[in-house]
Order: sequence, then structure tokens, then C-alpha cells
Amino acid sequence: MERPDWAPQGIDLSRPSVSRIYDFYLGGSHNFEVDREAARQAIEAFPGLPKVMQANRAFMRRAVRYAVGDGVTQFLDIGSGIPTFGNVHEVALEADPSSRIVYVDHDPVAVAHSRAVLEGQDRAVVMAGDFRSPQEILESAEVTGHLDLDRPVALLLVALLHFIQDDEDPWKTIAAFRDALPAGSLLVLSHASWEGGPRTSEHGRQIQDVYRTASSQLVMRRRPDVERFFTGFDVVEPGIVSMPDWRPDGPTDQEDPVVYSGFAGVGRKA
Repeated sequence: MERPDWAPQGIDLSRPSVSRIYDFYLGGSHNFEVDREAARQAIEAFPGLPKVMQANRAFMRRAVRYAVGDGVTQFLDIGSGIPTFGNVHEVALEADPSSRIVYVDHDPVAVAHSRAVLEGQDRAVVMAGDFRSPQEILESAEVTGHLDLDRPVALLLVALLHFIQDDEDPWKTIAAFRDALPAGSLLVLSHASWEGGPRTSEHGRQIQDVYRTASSQLVMRRRPDVERFFTGFDVVEPGIVSMPDWRPDGPTDQEDPVVYSGFAGVGRKA
């Protein structure tokens, strides 16, 4: 397979990447045929999946605007993925030009393309890092040099935690981030599930099977497990809900029922 100019050396072009699959769902061009084939299989297993991803991005943008309105103008976006239209820094800086953003991802394509997109932008930086190593992220030059951890930070874990397995204890990792951030900080989270929409647990099992060959395996969780992620945070209204129902910009009665699959919410550290 010919390596395009934007693809860093050393990446495995024969294995699907969850970041590049997500890029394909959103209509991006930074993906390979192996990613597109995995995405097509996932859509066959869980029809309407691109619409779910678009609803996820829309939730993220609304949550960023909410954070700025709440006085939180610092953002730590972990699992940020490959930049597409309406990124965190674009939304945050439009709402408050003093906002500061740190993007974190472990996918080399996501990091390299983010650096290209952010060239000349001094309010946002990107770093290579893994959610499962919170201290490395929090103590990195990018975070300590760009964010003031004595002031509230919005921690964005949007469409990330369903790629962290139970035996990796994502609940413990979130607690480590929570304990390191000051009062008033926000947790912004969305998570895949078959619950809430028209698909069944069998659809969920089928899409999990598709992701077994990808760079990260998918785990769909039920509401009680998602609620546990907010331990130590006060969940803001309207609570943990389907993505279109989180502070919508307008009526949602015309939405495709599939976009109600999964959960989204925002919590504030007291």
C-alpha cells in the first residue's frame, strides 16, 4: 500500500485504526481502505452509525459552549482524534478568544494531522499521550505549559471510554484526573451503547466483533457503568441522557431514532 504524504512513518497500514475509522464516519479523508472496509462492516452491523457519530460531535460542541458559559475556558481533550470541522478549539475560541486547549491522542495520524491544523495557532496544542497514563499527561510540558491546573479545566472524554476495557479500570483513571483537577472542573463524556436507540444487544455484539481487528477493541456499556464514571462529580442538568437530548439547540423530534443510542453527560467537580 502506497503511503500518502500525511501518513507518518511507522504506522501499520494493514490494521484498522479507530481514529481513522471515525474520520471516515464523519466524511474525512485521512483514512485507508482497511479503515473504510472496517467502517462499512461496522455500519452493516449497526445501521445508522455515521449519524450516531455526527450526533456525538454535535454534543461535544454544545458541551464546549456550555463549559465556556460556565466560566471554564481551559480544555483537555483526550482521545481527540483526527481534526474535522467544528473542533474543540474552534468552538471554544469562538465563544471566548482567551480559551486554551490541549489535544491528546495516541494515534500517530491524529497527532500529526492535528499539528498541521494547529500550525500558527497559539491557543491550542497537541501531544501524543494515552488516557491510561494520567500522570504522564498531567505532568507533560504541553499541559503544564499551556494550562493552569489551579483553575478549572474541562476534561473531554468524548467517544473514548468505549475503547478502554473493563480490566484497564477506566473508572480508576478518571478518578486520578478528577483528583488532580481543581473544584469547578468539568467532565464531558459520551459513550457507545445499544441502549436508548432502536438497536439491540445483538447489534452491539456484532459491532464489537468488527472492532476486534482494530487498533482498539470496542466495549459497549450499560447505563449503570456509565453513571459510575461520574463518581465525585455533580452531574449537571439534564443528567446522563442520549446525545441529542443533552441541551439541544432546537427540537429533536425529527432525529433518526438511531442517534439516541448511547449516553452523554457533563459533571462538575464540587
